[in-house]
Amino acid sequence: MEPDLHELLRSLRVWDPAVTDLRPFDPERAPAEPLPLFARWLADAAAAGQPEPHTMSLATADADGLPDVRIVMLHGADERGWSFATHAHSRKGGHLAARPYAALAFYWPVLGRQVRVRGPVTAAPPEEARTDLHARSTGALAAALTGRQSAVLASPGELTRASEAAWEKARRSPTTPAPSWTLYHLAPVETEFFQGDADRRHVRLRYRREGEGWVRELLWP
Repeated sequence: MEPDLHELLRSLRVWDPAVTDLRPFDPERAPAEPLPLFARWLADAAAAGQPEPHTMSLATADADGLPDVRIVMLHGADERGWSFATHAHSRKGGHLAARPYAALAFYWPVLGRQVRVRGPVTAAPPEEARTDLHARSTGALAAALTGRQSAVLASPGELTRASEAAWEKARRSPTTPAPSWTLYHLAPVETEFFQGDADRRHVRLRYRREGEGWVRELLWP
């Protein structure tokens, strides 16, 4: 028997006190720039036991302006922006070639927190992408070497054969290049920090780029 979707949704709870710690957040004490606060919140989420706190939603748009979104892994964040990687020929790679602008969203329900980032995206130099890839696990290299990301797959067997060959190559030669693997940097023009509140008086602090600095402003929840 199929579950009743609406009944299931009504039974679910957000921010159950048994598993969620809604901490106070004073925006007046927030740093002048978003990156230090992001680093602190990411560390808080990891320390609080949030599974995979370094994963994020990546939203892009195709040449016609139609949106798409998926979950990817954060590869770093510094003065150049928030970094992620994919094949240049993948769907998101094609979107970024046509419209080099994207948005990110992190959600850490264990603390009732979200972080949203958006801005222009640039591809890092190929040597930086190679260094980033080869610093990761054998599995990450094998996945990159499997290739043809987002292309139509004829059968599961085709994937198995390609993956087995890629794993063998990654183990045998851990510095094997994956030419289409691309590291991207999203330079934020807007970053928002959301702290949930049990009384629904959520705190939303937005950093907005203005010239060489940042403007901080509160938003209605």
